[in-house]
Amino acid sequence: MRHGFIKTATATPSIRVADCKYNADQILTLVRRAHEEGIHLLVLPELCITGYTCQDLFLQQTLLESAQENAIRVASKVPRNMVVVFGAPVEHRGKLHNCAIVASAGKILGIVPKINIPNYLEFYEQRWFTPALPNEELVEFGDQKVYMGGKLIFTCNQLPYFRLACEVCEDLWVPNPPSVNHAINGATVIANISASDEFTGKATYRMNLVEGQSARLICAYLYANAGEGESSTDLVFTGNNQISENGITLGYSSMKTDELLVSEIDLEHLEHERRLRNTFVTTNDKDYRYIGFDIEVGETSLTRRVDRMPFVPSDNDARDKRSDEIITLQCLGLKQRLRHTNCKTAVVGISGGLDSTLALIVTVRTFDMLGLDRKGIIAVTMPCFGTTVRTKTNAMDMIERLGCTLKVVDIKQSVMQHFADIGQDPDTYDVTYENSQARERTQILMDIANKCNGMVVGTGDLSELALGWATYNGDHMSMYGVNAGVPKTLVKHLVGYYARHISDTELAATLDSVIDTPISPELIPGKQETEDLVGPYELHDFFIYHVLRWGSSPSKVYRLARYAFQGSYDDATILKWLRTFYRRFFAQQFKRSCLPDGPKVGSVALSPRGDWRMPSDACVRVWQNELESSLE
Repeated sequence: MRHGFIKTATATPSIRVADCKYNADQILTLVRRAHEEGIHLLVLPELCITGYTCQDLFLQQTLLESAQENAIRVASKVPRNMVVVFGAPVEHRGKLHNCAIVASAGKILGIVPKINIPNYLEFYEQRWFTPALPNEELVEFGDQKVYMGGKLIFTCNQLPYFRLACEVCEDLWVPNPPSVNHAINGATVIANISASDEFTGKATYRMNLVEGQSARLICAYLYANAGEGESSTDLVFTGNNQISENGITLGYSSMKTDELLVSEIDLEHLEHERRLRNTFVTTNDKDYRYIGFDIEVGETSLTRRVDRMPFVPSDNDARDKRSDEIITLQCLGLKQRLRHTNCKTAVVGISGGLDSTLALIVTVRTFDMLGLDRKGIIAVTMPCFGTTVRTKTNAMDMIERLGCTLKVVDIKQSVMQHFADIGQDPDTYDVTYENSQARERTQILMDIANKCNGMVVGTGDLSELALGWATYNGDHMSMYGVNAGVPKTLVKHLVGYYARHISDTELAATLDSVIDTPISPELIPGKQETEDLVGPYELHDFFIYHVLRWGSSPSKVYRLARYAFQGSYDDATILKWLRTFYRRFFAQQFKRSCLPDGPKVGSVALSPRGDWRMPSDACVRVWQNELESSLE
């Protein structure tokens, strides 16, 4: 449960219709297995104590007494540190209700009746069942007195983020599901016990319905469906189970009985997202009752997928679709800026590296959108002390093949004169040596733009902005930064996507060479690789995503990184660069506070006018201490 993770499961027991003792035994077998696997929450199907398809047998006292006896037996054997939700018929004041029973530590916590009773097509539940009572009542169930009603939220005393509410099958399918009220009154986890029969196409629709509800409500949604053993007189049940979290399905199973579908849900993630959304309205419905339960806080082992590169889809088709969408968004941003300023000339500094290549591709496509001559793109390459033959050649070849105007400005002499002016030793490869070159290049780009009434298109990416890996008033500055929302790990995929979709095979080969070139600022003679200095970008982009998108604590980011990158980086390496990330991120905010305009293209952005507003002199100490204390 540390870091807000709880281990959850859904399962479909193999049952016998109307054999409550047998069914209870099957349920308890699943409960024992779930407990052995460290499951905190187990959700089982609708009416699984009796079977959903008992029909008029539900009116038989013998069945109802057996159902109550075995429901109490199941609840009495639910161990500590675990919550189990299962379905059973419950009689109250001469009326029968289709209920979810919530049990923990050997007792029933509460009973939640089905609110919406279907009576259409193959469903005719109103023949036997009555909708939930309008208000919660304290009822006797065996020798226990428990609350029964549709407005119960079960809250973990040790982890307040864990707030559980229940729906029963049809409750999800109506225009205003009960889970809406549950969520806005605090529930973070919705359990739906269901008996939804199967026919062609229904499974996909239902899967999308569960995903969509978890997204709208910013919650975890656990769906457990009836399966093998139900009567096949008219219907077939296949036990389609699902665990979704905020629009993402973490686990799905079909046509499997007596098996656990297991995944961890991240409650801190959900709480952060709700805090972020000021339109996520919360209410204080006084009719809701909050019932506490206990689960000991401990380490939850992770089995859920944690993407190493969260900004880059792993599926090739999805990655290509994302790449096309992002490049289009970049182009639309630049198109609007050029059109608004009536600017028909763009100036781009081209180093032969990935970022400037992407900026040039975006500028070329934007000019094509506007019907402008590509010769109006002045692509400037500015070799100096560290420029290699490979990058210079790639830059020049790419510019010419794209039909842009190539301009080569060798800046060695200008920089040497500047060194003389300020008293810089040209043999001392310090920050002044490097930044002087970056600022000289920016001055040239700006002055060329002034000379031709053009606009300087910036090349710096999101990862560099997060780390402050840019020279202040050097490559940090432009008139419009098209890459400002693109993380480094995604840049090469965007360039690769463009290379695969052009007919010029020689240009594609040049772009492939750019992709294969080690990332380097090329500011000093000899080998100089950025990732040796600032750290691997795949780690930093992972940190950026979890810190900025989900507000994760340093210790949680470290834990997730160790899990995601196991076998690729050792713990010491991950820790080293995570410390570097926090130190640089806080220290370099002053550069982000005066960024030029640039389009947001993903879920994380650092514009001081939009997604990220942070004081330039914020102290990192609290974050550093949290990380270090977790290592003790």
